Amino acid sequence: MYFYGIDYTYIVLVLPAMIFAMWAQFNVSSTFKKYSKVQIRSGMTGYDSARLILDQNGLFNVRIEQVSGELTDHYDPRANVIRLSSSVYGSSTAAAVGVAAHEAGHAVQHAVGYTPIKFRTAIIPISQIGSTLAFPLFLIGILFSFPMLAYLGVAFFGAATLFQLVTLPVEFNASRRAVDALKTSGMLDGEQLDSASKVLRAAALTYVAALAVSLANFIRLFIIAGRSKRD
Repeated sequence: MYFYGIDYTYIVLVLPAMIFAMWAQFNVSSTFKKYSKVQIRSGMTGYDSARLILDQNGLFNVRIEQVSGELTDHYDPRANVIRLSSSVYGSSTAAAVGVAAHEAGHAVQHAVGYTPIKFRTAIIPISQIGSTLAFPLFLIGILFSFPMLAYLGVAFFGAATLFQLVTLPVEFNASRRAVDALKTSGMLDGEQLDSASKVLRAAALTYVAALAVSLANFIRLFIIAGRSKRD
């Protein structure tokens, strides 16, 4: 596991995943900025696109609010509100319309009872507990030579990793719903639709990267726990 004092599991597993995650974050930011320059011919804003998709699906009770920050857009099912960042809410660009449509896609998922999002919602408490307890339990188990406690920490971390895994189909499906809605409604077409799709694909990669980091850490903790048990 160690070579000249260096933990090779971190170098081989975690470091590449972290580099991928940093690249994915840079990529989504640069892609969003690039296609924020592509103006929508119809003049529709991010708010307009989200509102249209919601209304087309009968979700008149879902509110849309503006929030500060960049790429802070999200759908809050508890408050039944879509929150769009200032660079999306009132912007008439391919990037803004694509992101807003994606968040509207999440609202539609909840409304129709999309199975992966129901499962993800159900495991949120478990994943939160896992994120909180995983490392303390793991470290105590390693430091005091209590392998079962270390493995319990790994199991808790696995719950958080499972959440990241379930998030993937939820995000990809929301993007697919967004692109389909933008196309069928005529809000975007041709090059503009392709621009919005590229922004959504770049955003999806950040979730893939988050899963990669979580999975790499999970495998690393499992290997370390196994070594501790043998020692």
